[in-house]
Amino acid sequence: MAHHEISPAILYWGTPVVLISTTNPDGSANIGPMSSAWWLGHGCMLGLDASSQTTQNMLRTKQCALNLTSDNMAANVNALARTTGTDPVPGSKQDRGYEFVKDKFGCAGLTPLPSKNVAPPGIKECPVSMEAEVVAVHEMFGGRTVQGLILAIEVRILRVSIHEELRLIGFHNRVDADKWKPLIMMFCDFYGLRDGKLKHSRLAEVEEELYRGLTETTGEIENEADNDFGEHVIGLTASCH
Repeated sequence: MAHHEISPAILYWGTPVVLISTTNPDGSANIGPMSSAWWLGHGCMLGLDASSQTTQNMLRTKQCALNLTSDNMAANVNALARTTGTDPVPGSKQDRGYEFVKDKFGCAGLTPLPSKNVAPPGIKECPVSMEAEVVAVHEMFGGRTVQGLILAIEVRILRVSIHEELRLIGFHNRVDADKWKPLIMMFCDFYGLRDGKLKHSRLAEVEEELYRGLTETTGEIENEADNDFGEHVIGLTASCH
C-alpha cells in the first residue's frame, strides 16, 4: 500500500488515559486528565502544559498520584476533560471552552483513595493507582518559540496498588494483562482493548523479575497488613525523599 505525506495537527497515536491527582496550595486535591505518558522501569515521563494547575502543583510539591483508567470510565474522564483547577481560567483555555472547577472528585463522581507516601490521594475507582515523586523537569520543543510551553516531567514510582481482580493468579507481583482493559486516548477520542491479545509475544517468555534490577526495588511489601482500603499493593519497595 502506498504512503502519502500528511501534516496532522496532533500525533496522538494512542496511549492510556492517566488521571493525575495533586495537591493545591490550599491543601485540596486536584485531578488532571492526560495521556502523554510513557513508562520504563519504575519511572514515567509525563508531557504536561506548563501553565496547568496539575503541573504547577507537581513543580511545587514534587508529588503526585498517577491513576490509570479502565475502558468503562470514559464518562468520568469526560466530566474532567474541559475543566481546570486554575482560577481565573487562562485565556488559552477559555478559547477552548474550559471552566474552573474546584471539586474535581465531585465533578467526576470519583472517590479519594488514601496515599501512603505522598500527600495527593489516589482514585478508588481507577484499577491502578501509583504514588510518585518528581525527579526531573525538561522543557519540550527546544530552540523554538514554543520552548517551555510543554514540560516533560520525569517521576519515580514509589508505590503501586491495583484492584485485586488484576493480579495474575499464582503470582504476588504480576498483573494479568488479559484482564487489564485501559481506556486509550487516540487522536482525542476514546478507544479500548476489548479484542484482547492479538498474538503471543516472545518477549513474554522472559521471566518478568529479570527486569527488576532497573527499578532498584526488592519486590517486598512493607506493612501489607495495613492495606485495608479495597485494593491490593503489589511489589514495590522504594525509599521516599
